[in-house]
Amino acid sequence: MPLNVAAMRGSLPRGGTLIGTSRTNPYKIDGGPEKVQANLQELGIDALIAIGGEDTLGVANKLHQEGVAVVGVPKTIDNDLSATDVTFGFDTAVQVATDAIDRLHTTAESHDRVMVCEVMGRHAGHIALHAGIAGGAAMILVPEEPFDIDDVCERLKHRHASGRFASIVVVAEGAAPKAGTLALQDKGLDAFGHVRLGGIGNLLAEEIEARTGFETRVTILGHVQRGGTPTAYDRVLSTRFGIAAIDAVHDGAFGQMVALKGADVVRVPLADAVGELKTIDRELYHHVAEVFWG
Repeated sequence: MPLNVAAMRGSLPRGGTLIGTSRTNPYKIDGGPEKVQANLQELGIDALIAIGGEDTLGVANKLHQEGVAVVGVPKTIDNDLSATDVTFGFDTAVQVATDAIDRLHTTAESHDRVMVCEVMGRHAGHIALHAGIAGGAAMILVPEEPFDIDDVCERLKHRHASGRFASIVVVAEGAAPKAGTLALQDKGLDAFGHVRLGGIGNLLAEEIEARTGFETRVTILGHVQRGGTPTAYDRVLSTRFGIAAIDAVHDGAFGQMVALKGADVVRVPLADAVGELKTIDRELYHHVAEVFWG
């Protein structure tokens, strides 16, 4: 599909993909990498711009090592790619989650309920942390910090004892209890070897209600966070990344990823971007978010 100016008109307010691409691991398919190279050669494609997160760009890095001319663009709502301050998609996901939390406050306060809001975040809790702070969560649970269910419940009891009968608990889908405290259901692995997630919000809500006696409800935002209209910040950032990726191709800067460093868009090695997961800022978690917990 030729992506000329006419084909891309009207795309700024749209999320997702216009050409039908989706995350696939060719290294899990017999002859997958060879098929990729054959397709590129058959179509006369001089360079591949890979847009995605750790899995997509991890594959892109392997393809580059095998001779494919690749430039990476960091796009993931999880914001967990190293070598860039921000990935595009993150700001939109945080805004969607924050809007949802704002709405949950209404019903929580009307019915004196604890509302558990599960957001995305497999290995890193950036969305939970930022949306939780912005939305005034009573507690934020992230994959980087295994939680103690007894501590969660005690904090909620303390809030109730002080006259605050409505509480919002934001939990990332990859958050896990401390070893030996709660059992999680095994849901198998995906094509990239990741554990299939989903359900921590339900388990947490059941445990909170059982241990505190407070009526507790759960809302799992799921793929709602991944769709809809991108924020202005993400539109500008993705446009800057796109121009930078084009420049990198023209310069022959293959095996590089465009990245945001401070206010500048720079180039970094793809290997650096996928070598180590970027986790949450612990100071933001412990010295900002935690200050407001019960």
